[in-house]
Amino acid sequence: MKQYKKMLMAAIAGAFVLGLSTGALAGKPGMEKCTGIVKAGMNDCGTSKHACAGQSSADGDAEEWVYVPEGTCTKLVGGTVKAAKK
Repeated sequence: MKQYKKMLMAAIAGAFVLGLSTGALAGKPGMEKCTGIVKAGMNDCGTSKHACAGQSSADGDAEEWVYVPEGTCTKLVGGTVKAAKK
């Protein structure tokens, strides 16, 4: 019975995390992805180095990104707008 509860809790937690992550993947109106400005552990989504938000390991990594209001990224030192995939 204990094993069943653990599996059920893991499934519920997984569904919850998936629900949270799909919002980040879908994009947000009025926002753009900005790379190169992220502090360690403060990224919005996965990259080729990891799969989840909050897992960046270094400040200012050129591959890590975070959503910022449109037009803000180019005003930040080191900020580059990440092009949308087509």
